[in-house]
Amino acid sequence: MAPPILKLDDIFLSFGGAPLLAGASLQIEAGDKICLVGRNGSGKSTLLKIAAGLVEAQSGEVFRHPSSTVRYLEQAPDFAGFNTVQAYAEAGLGPGDDPYRVTYLLSHLGLTGDEDPRMLSGGESRRAALARVMAPEPDILLLDEPTNHLDLPTIEWLEGELQKTRSALVLISHDRRFLEKVSTATVWLDRGTSRRLDRGFAHFEAWRDQVLEAEELEQHKLGKSIEREEHWLRYGVTARRKRNMRRLGELQTMRSNYRGHKGPQGTVQATVSDAQESGKLVIEADKITKSFGERAIVTPFSIRVHRGDCIGLVGPNGAGKTTLLKMLTGQLAPASGTVKLGTNLEIATLDQKREDLDPEDTLANYLTDGRGENLLVNGEQRHVTGYMKEFLFQPEQARTPIRNLSGGERARLMLARILSRPTNLLILDEPTNDLDIETLDLLQEIVAGFPGTVILVSHDRDFLDRTVTSTIAPAVPDAPDGRWIEYAGGYSDMLVQRKGALEERRKAEKAAEKPKTQEAPAPGSSKVKLSFKQKFALENLPKEMAKAEAEIAKREQVMADPNLFTRDPAAFNRLASEMEKLRAGLTKMEEEWLELEMLREELEG
Repeated sequence: MAPPILKLDDIFLSFGGAPLLAGASLQIEAGDKICLVGRNGSGKSTLLKIAAGLVEAQSGEVFRHPSSTVRYLEQAPDFAGFNTVQAYAEAGLGPGDDPYRVTYLLSHLGLTGDEDPRMLSGGESRRAALARVMAPEPDILLLDEPTNHLDLPTIEWLEGELQKTRSALVLISHDRRFLEKVSTATVWLDRGTSRRLDRGFAHFEAWRDQVLEAEELEQHKLGKSIEREEHWLRYGVTARRKRNMRRLGELQTMRSNYRGHKGPQGTVQATVSDAQESGKLVIEADKITKSFGERAIVTPFSIRVHRGDCIGLVGPNGAGKTTLLKMLTGQLAPASGTVKLGTNLEIATLDQKREDLDPEDTLANYLTDGRGENLLVNGEQRHVTGYMKEFLFQPEQARTPIRNLSGGERARLMLARILSRPTNLLILDEPTNDLDIETLDLLQEIVAGFPGTVILVSHDRDFLDRTVTSTIAPAVPDAPDGRWIEYAGGYSDMLVQRKGALEERRKAEKAAEKPKTQEAPAPGSSKVKLSFKQKFALENLPKEMAKAEAEIAKREQVMADPNLFTRDPAAFNRLASEMEKLRAGLTKMEEEWLELEMLREELEG
């Protein structure tokens, strides 16, 4: 076995009260790809910061190989002193590192490098920070929630990069599919201590359940042993005093261990409050459109959403998922087309920015809407602290300001509020951000068993596959142009259908466009030449392509008027439709000319 390049052993850390880490360990060898898992608040991020040298443990051994380089992905990057993202990312390079790596990574992460760091969104900040830590290809790469705020294409690209990297990895993530694809070992942080499984995350949950079952059995055996010893003390035959004292001491030790046993943190127990049943037709959208300036966000799109449907929206950042969601739920009017909402709708929304939360509000006040100590759940009066316990909040947190909560706790708090209110239409915009795996399991169960209707936006492929009945995605995934398609099933089903449709279209285009070549000549026959039709097409296609390009340029000039859409939306949409047809025709002509030119060169030697 190779010596470790980083080792944490018997780490202890407390911020007052119960220790956060009490005997935790982490050993990293060259080539390791470790996922670090545990409940929200279990100390995962703190242990990672100790490994990075950003937090000092109160006791325990910390060893880092003197020659090893370590990079840690910051949750809140510090851009002070940097005028561009490129400069910020390059500052992470060491002597001899290739500066081209920064350009390569920024490009794949959707950044040019010229952006002003002060103007970045949360997702863009995360991308810039990823480029900075990955560019040097360090010996050890510590990544805390690297997929947060990333869209699906970027997550899938990042998976490929991390699978082939030479750096040893330690990952914290709530994204099951991401962990399954990248990790080869798992460290479980639970009740202050750590356990290691030398297999990837795909095997973790079955192993965790076995460990907890064995622990429960041992605790049960200890309880029975205490009962037997207590019976012996009361009714056993008197033996030598020394022996009695020894057994009494052993009994006291067993009692202490039994009482001091800290079981695993409970799971969230919650159900959605009953609401009046909505109408059978929940949403009907007919040819709705939306553009921002010249950019089409939604071209004519129609859908009928029925009671009981669970619909997922996916696509790259900026494709317009949230815009489409707001149009479907009546929060944003379409530029054209109509949206009709069904009857008896009671809507509950979880937004990705958690904007519903006032950081100065307390947990109890937020849950009760400031109406005292009780709230109504399924028609029953519940005390707020009792209800909070179901979502793993302690009673003493009732008066805690929301600003003191972690991201996962904030998400849990919003879930608690949503589930306490009657609803039959759940709108979830990035609901999985910051949730631990156990709470994510609960959310999946709630969504899958919800009797009403659910519309959700998510980049979590596993969550989509387990919950949704249909998936809405851009027609062109790599370059969204406003066209959206609804596919049956979850994310994986969508990929299969999209691939099948693409292959069918390619076959049809190939059959329709491929020039008919003559059969090979028989021995002694004359040399094969292009047919008259092929020669005519080869000579005239360039002229037709030039005409199409001129027509496209004309329309582009008209659509360059920034007031056109406001003044005449019908003309704007007509021109956009004509341009789409012209571009498709131009592409078709270019491919046909290229095939003919290659055939000519082949025949002429």
